[in-house]
This record gives sequence, structure tokens and C-alpha cells, in this order.
Amino acid sequence: MDFAFLSSTMVTLIKAVPTSLMLFSLSIFFGGLLALVIVAMRVSGNPFLAGFAKGYIFVFRGSPLLIQMFLIFYGLGQFGVIRYSFLWPFLREPVVCAVLSLALCTAGYTAEIFRGGIRAVSPKEIEAARSVGMSGFLLVRRIIAPIAFRHALPAYSTEIVLMMKSTALASLVTVWEVTGVAQRLISQTYRTMEVFLCAALIYLVLNFVILQALNLLEYSLSRHRGAIPPALKA
Repeated sequence: MDFAFLSSTMVTLIKAVPTSLMLFSLSIFFGGLLALVIVAMRVSGNPFLAGFAKGYIFVFRGSPLLIQMFLIFYGLGQFGVIRYSFLWPFLREPVVCAVLSLALCTAGYTAEIFRGGIRAVSPKEIEAARSVGMSGFLLVRRIIAPIAFRHALPAYSTEIVLMMKSTALASLVTVWEVTGVAQRLISQTYRTMEVFLCAALIYLVLNFVILQALNLLEYSLSRHRGAIPPALKA
């Protein structure tokens, strides 16, 4: 085992971690905001809005993320209305295309996760809130949203971890995150096993930290229900 090569490879890959975290953070943030809009349309009761939301969810959950990323990165420039618009200086950047495709994809999954959380809210809790005068935005903010998010968090945690791993696809549109740098190192050294083992270890550590943070959040939201502290979980 060449420990000198492994250590130098690890240092090189760690330098690309900020790029992976940037892709992850931006895609989760913008995808979450878009998911709130989609789920609001989905449960609005308006047939047109609900139909649009269903179509969006079907398209982005039913097609591979890699194809979506290729269509955005390579396909948008083929439309003159986009290529000659004010958006083109942004959309021709690989990082913007990667974030956009990741955010659009996760929004479809997240919207369904949030909708499941909303459906898990007991009608009795809503009735109790209305009986004391809550309605509209106050009802959503103080009753529906907290309970729905608590129910949705376990499934949403899985989606967040999947998005961390999905940032590896950005290397295919020339974004030099951890996987992209690993592939470049392999092309230079031809040492596939060692380089990808180092990359896998980095992703394992990142996902471990993310999962621990989400477990702490889940525990803090469920302490009143006798939730098991993260340190005691198997």
C-alpha cells in the first residue's frame, strides 16, 4: 500500500470538497424553495395548478438526473431565445447548469415528501387550531408546517444524502468537484482503485456528518414525543 500516494491524493481531493459542498448547499436550498411552490400548487385544489405540479413531479422523478443535466448543459444553448437573452451569461456556466439541474430534480422528490408530511397531519389538530381562532397563514406556520416537516424529515433526510452523492454527476459537465478531480487524477496516474477509495471515504465522511446533523434536528423536533437521542441509536 502506497501511503504517500494515498495521502497526497486525499489532500488533492479534499481541496475539491468546497465545490461539492457548494453544489450540494445551493441545490438543496433552491430545490427546497421550488418544492414548497410545487407542493402548494399540488394541494391548492386548483385543477390547473395541481395538474402542472403533477406533471412536473412526473417528469423530474421519472427521468434520469444525468439526462436532465445533459439537456440543460448542452441543450439550452440550442434555443436562440435563451442564447441571446440576459440569462445566457449564467446558463453557459457549468456550475450554474449543475446547480439548476440538481435543484430541479430534487424539487420533484422533495415536493412529494412534503406532501406526504402534510397528509400525515391529523385533521383533529387542524380542527383544534381553528377552534381557538387560527386560520390561513397562522394555521400553516404554527400547526401544519411544523408537524408536516417533522413527519417528512426521515424521508427528506434520505433525499438530502442522495443529493450529496448526486453532486458527483457534475463532473460530467466539467465541474471539478471531488469526483471530477478524482477522474483527472486517474487519467494522470492510472491508479483507479486508490483514487476512488479516497473519494469514497470523503463522501462517507460528508454523509455521516450530514446524517448526524439531521438526526439531531429530528431529535430536537421530537423530544416531546420521547424520541431516542441520536447517541443511543444503533
